[in-house]
Amino acid sequence: MTTEPWASYDAAAAASRVVVRELLTLEELQDAAAVLGRIWGTPDNPPMSAELLRAMGKAESYVAGAFDAKRPEAGMVGVCVGFHSTPAARAMHSHIAGVTDAVAGRHAGFALKLHQRAWCLDRGIDLTEWTYDPLVSRNAYFNLAKLGARVAEYLPDFYGSMSDAINRGNDSDRILVHWSLTSPEVAQACAGSPVRATVPPGAAASWVQVPRDIGALRLTDPEQARAWRAKVRDQLVGALDVGGHVAGFDKERGYLVLPHEGDLS
Repeated sequence: MTTEPWASYDAAAAASRVVVRELLTLEELQDAAAVLGRIWGTPDNPPMSAELLRAMGKAESYVAGAFDAKRPEAGMVGVCVGFHSTPAARAMHSHIAGVTDAVAGRHAGFALKLHQRAWCLDRGIDLTEWTYDPLVSRNAYFNLAKLGARVAEYLPDFYGSMSDAINRGNDSDRILVHWSLTSPEVAQACAGSPVRATVPPGAAASWVQVPRDIGALRLTDPEQARAWRAKVRDQLVGALDVGGHVAGFDKERGYLVLPHEGDLS
């Protein structure tokens, strides 16, 4: 096994000044549940309970926390949790990941995901998948450019009605991404070189734009936010249904969509 995954994690952790490690004790898992509750705005009803995290850890799933390397007294500043797919798939579904405002702007989430990648590869798992809201521009860029993941599927209203402060009152459309942990693109991204959304010469490419800050828009103009949901859903589902694929994300132009490989430009 190459040492690259752990070296990439070490570099990301050092740059973001965090330490990521598995959570083993009940006290740590209780802290993790509380951190998730604060991040998702539901402190009295966190998206994952300590009891569930305890069971997942016992089942040898991935339950990890990030800690401020320079300020240990700050406690846990991030959480990432994933569970295994079917054995034959050799895959992990990364269910939830988030960091607190205490490490905002320090790329602690990048270190969390790189720790998860190295952990998975140590166990022979070479594919990780997760979902994210396609309207959240920063998450699209993080997943597709910073991590080198690829869009696998568009899932309309995947979770149904959600009660947390981030998703309440909105359709829970999600994009499912696949993160091929040993691919050259992922290794490049994990080494600190984001994957750029590049149009191949002669390709009949199109762009699906998303709002710059959907969170703010939901507060100031909910009707426009819902219109964005419908527009992006129609464009992406329409492209994928006819064999197109999302080839990247650009902060200014949005999702790069390329047609089916057999289509003429």
